[in-house]
Amino acid sequence: MNTKRGFALTAVAAVVFAACTPAGTTAPASQPPGSVAPPSSAASEGTESQPAAGSSATAANVKLQLQWAPQAQFAGYFAADKQGYFKAENLTVTVVPGGPDVVPQVEGSKADGPEFTISWVPKVLEAREASPASDLVDIAQIFQRSGTLSVTWKDTGIDDPCKLAGKKVGTWAFGNEFEVTAGLLSCGLTPGLENNGKPDSQYQQVTQAFDMKAFLAREIDAAEAMIYNEYAQVLEATDPATGELYKPEQLNVINWNDYRVAMLQDAIFVRKSWLDQGTNRDVAVRFVRASLKGWIYCRDHPDDCVQYTTDAGSQLGAGHQKWMMNEVNALVWPSPGGVGMIDPVFWQQTVKIAKNGGIIKTDPSIDAYRTDIVKEALTGITDDSKGDGFTKATVEVTAGGN
Repeated sequence: MNTKRGFALTAVAAVVFAACTPAGTTAPASQPPGSVAPPSSAASEGTESQPAAGSSATAANVKLQLQWAPQAQFAGYFAADKQGYFKAENLTVTVVPGGPDVVPQVEGSKADGPEFTISWVPKVLEAREASPASDLVDIAQIFQRSGTLSVTWKDTGIDDPCKLAGKKVGTWAFGNEFEVTAGLLSCGLTPGLENNGKPDSQYQQVTQAFDMKAFLAREIDAAEAMIYNEYAQVLEATDPATGELYKPEQLNVINWNDYRVAMLQDAIFVRKSWLDQGTNRDVAVRFVRASLKGWIYCRDHPDDCVQYTTDAGSQLGAGHQKWMMNEVNALVWPSPGGVGMIDPVFWQQTVKIAKNGGIIKTDPSIDAYRTDIVKEALTGITDDSKGDGFTKATVEVTAGGN
């Protein structure tokens, strides 16, 4: 799961996007023994150097805290480096991957924390309410729709969340479970079943490991899955009954977007206190502009972005990474208001679901998100920023994601 804290793979501690360094060089941050920094974009064969449109702007060194380890979920930022978009904005960007002991919205709230943070909106709203010191603001809403699913086996007949009464429902922890629990609550279902009873209003909430093993072993009736990660893990597994890979028709998929309990996910956040200092707002506009260009590039050149993600330290198999890139693109595109623009209706739905689920007690302040930065960033982009004609491709599933 790309959004959870627990992580079994070894992640690169810090990756520097060399935006202001000479061609062919990198300015790596300190890294633990054995970590590997990806090659500089300037030295990457086949990449196009972009004109330094922002060369007259003040050079800035900033950090980007990822929500998870390097993978295609963050490909747009890797592309912004490889294609020279950060360099064109006179920015040097150090990417800090997430990991087992990293809570991005907490790290991003620190006065000395990273300037830019990728996280889910409800997690940030929870952090803002829990600590007066957290003043994170959503300045660019990259994902336009949620990627959270719950998956059941077709032969169980559980094709609706309300049929999960009395069932074992797998959910993740650390705030990744909010949509699932909110969806079940909309059916009047709450966690319970303490004495193995099966009342119509309860289900057994099982903390799901960060894989699909319990689901594949049928130890739980429903599993939480991201469409770009865990769902593919099931399809990449072998069905012992047939000796072939599992097929989509063997599964029921509960897409929480269809039940109006989906919440806004990956967005770019900054601290208001940082944003209000000096020329930092200009730095934010330049960072967002370069990042949006990166996401546009990944829409139009997904295979390149799979490679950029591998270069950035991802240890996922090529087949799985290609699936992820395809599904992530479908969460970003189309972007009706322009990539990075926030849908106020979806924002209000997120707030409502977060309140109903007890994630937050009160409405966030009106400065919890703003659109002026992304609007200004979009004025500097000449390529198609909406992707109205985007169609998700068909990606072949590979055994084990290899």
